[in-house]
Amino acid sequence: MAAAGAVLAWLLFAARPAAAAELVMFERAGCPWCLRWEREIGPIYPLTDEGRRAPLRRVSLERPLPPGLDMREPVFYSPTFVLFDGGREIGRITGYAGEDAFWGLLKPLIARLGAAE
Repeated sequence: MAAAGAVLAWLLFAARPAAAAELVMFERAGCPWCLRWEREIGPIYPLTDEGRRAPLRRVSLERPLPPGLDMREPVFYSPTFVLFDGGREIGRITGYAGEDAFWGLLKPLIARLGAAE
């Protein structure tokens, strides 16, 4: 019964409307690059300035796209990180090539949040 509650909570979380700014991680079950990101970045992301500015939201590519995300183009690869502001796509990072590459690509996207208003 606890597992059913956890699944329901995840579904409600995944289906919530887009926040003011958020980083959406599109992933697939068993994706080795997603798992690597989770090991290397996942625990620290919410503690960073970037994580506070654009909280992480996970979306499975194996499910329909949640409502409220205005995407420029579909996502095909996992992981793909799409930065949204008010549900509108600001930019994206396709794939995960390691910590340095992730932070180096994310920083200019986060800087565009203020410029996109």
